[in-house]
Amino acid sequence: MAYDGVGREIVARFKYANARAALAWLAAEMAVLAGAARTDVVSWVPTTPGRRRARGFDHGRLLAVAVARRLGVPCRPLLVRLPGPAQTGRTRAERLAGPRLVVLGRIAVPARVLLVDDVVTTGATLSAAARALCAAGAEEVAAVAAARRA
Repeated sequence: MAYDGVGREIVARFKYANARAALAWLAAEMAVLAGAARTDVVSWVPTTPGRRRARGFDHGRLLAVAVARRLGVPCRPLLVRLPGPAQTGRTRAERLAGPRLVVLGRIAVPARVLLVDDVVTTGATLSAAARALCAAGAEEVAAVAAARRA
């Protein structure tokens, strides 16, 4: 959905207020969009530890788990977000640098990964995640997001 109006409100309530009323619907729609992708595992772009502590949850993880259930594939954490500024509120040029992401420990990265994210603005976050996963052995990385900024 577009990340404005009602779409923005749905994502913001989920992300910042832990309002999960729309989670099942979002996951179902995202699973439909991702359905054509061959997927071994679903994962997400993790939020920073500080934001996770402040919110009490990682919204990306919740979305990924729900999408994985719909698709009937496992959901696993694959990435770690290194310290750095949040993407929210940054300029387009600053966003394009993307967050710093690395693969979690010494895990074996499955061949086909579906990344789940809440909002795509420039694509820099998903690109950084895909680069990290491919460098660790993923052959295909597909992505699905709840919303996209126009």
